Amino acid sequence: MTEEPGGVEDASGASRARRVAARHARRPRQNPAGLILGTVASVLVIVLIAGGAVGAVVWNTFSKRLEATIVKISETDAPPPDLGAIEGGFNILIVGSDTREGANNIDGSGTDGVLNDVNILLHVAQDQRSAVVVSFPRDLRIPYPDCAIGGDGKINSVLYWGELGCVVQTVSEFADLPIQFAAMVTFSGVIEMSDAIGGVDVCVAGPIQDEDTGLNIGAAGTYNLQGVYALAFLRTRGAVGDGSDLSRVSSQQVYLSSLIRKVKSDGTLGDIGKLLGLSQAALANLTLSAGLADPYTLVQIALVLKNIPLNRVTFTQFPTYGGDTSGHGYFFPSDAGFTLFDYIRADQPFVLPQVGDDRGSTIDPNGQLTEAQQEQLADNSGLPVLDGVTGQTAADFSCSVPYYG
Repeated sequence: MTEEPGGVEDASGASRARRVAARHARRPRQNPAGLILGTVASVLVIVLIAGGAVGAVVWNTFSKRLEATIVKISETDAPPPDLGAIEGGFNILIVGSDTREGANNIDGSGTDGVLNDVNILLHVAQDQRSAVVVSFPRDLRIPYPDCAIGGDGKINSVLYWGELGCVVQTVSEFADLPIQFAAMVTFSGVIEMSDAIGGVDVCVAGPIQDEDTGLNIGAAGTYNLQGVYALAFLRTRGAVGDGSDLSRVSSQQVYLSSLIRKVKSDGTLGDIGKLLGLSQAALANLTLSAGLADPYTLVQIALVLKNIPLNRVTFTQFPTYGGDTSGHGYFFPSDAGFTLFDYIRADQPFVLPQVGDDRGSTIDPNGQLTEAQQEQLADNSGLPVLDGVTGQTAADFSCSVPYYG
């Protein structure tokens, strides 16, 4: 009996598991497989969607390329007649693939095996006035459906055993939520789309250097990160917080909240050239479910997301316990995580106890919304506080914390 990459012991998969184990053993300890900012992928999908909202000409231009990205995630995968008709709101799963095929082999580590190292669930409430983004740590141990050989193991190994539809099924059953749409992004997609948007301003609380990813930020401050530098920032684990995957997710939310603010600004959404560039980069590097790869559905989603107040777009990290900084241990679901799912199923907006988690991110005292952004904020007074859950909203300014472990 051999333990495969997700922790399931299965004799029939032993030889395949050994190949993946060897692949990971060849990598530096602090360069975990596929540290692809799927965190960013969720916003890049929003950007792609916003491009569709500019006009039919954009989608006529890219319609054939859009069709080429389609993959079915279920037997009934098809565009819904209207998003408002989906009871309980709608859900999009964003998956970050660590494939090293072709241009994605950026670190020369080879192409053996594919893992879903980033898994982000975006839920939009049925009244379309709030959204919750849930990031799942890659080492989270959860039950596997039959499409992923059954048993249980790390969430990031599902794509290895199955396909995108299997990842969707796994998360859907774990969260007890229907997932209508899905998208998968690669390393190259992150690089090209961050370039297309002109970079994102990221705050760091001190120097962050990581030889494994090539990241080298020499001092505290705010920096515009583009291309491979954005990818390096979002891949780094050992250089932020306590060196764990939890710290990396928290640090990624620093980038994500800033990116959301930029995408929702009038300058970005009004720049047709920039949106065309983003659409081109996205279509070249995204795999979309049949329901999502539909221009009418994309435009609907764009209009919904553009109108949600910044402080009602809440980024969370699925609460866990256990694990370690080595990347070899398991994180297990905590009760607070299932409470988070209860809130999502009930479409109940909430507020978090604080901005960031003081592990991989902390509040930026110098950040400030524009007057126009402040006027668009929702009144969150009276909303329940969801204890035990960390994260921030798109209205919150935060800084990544250098490694202190």
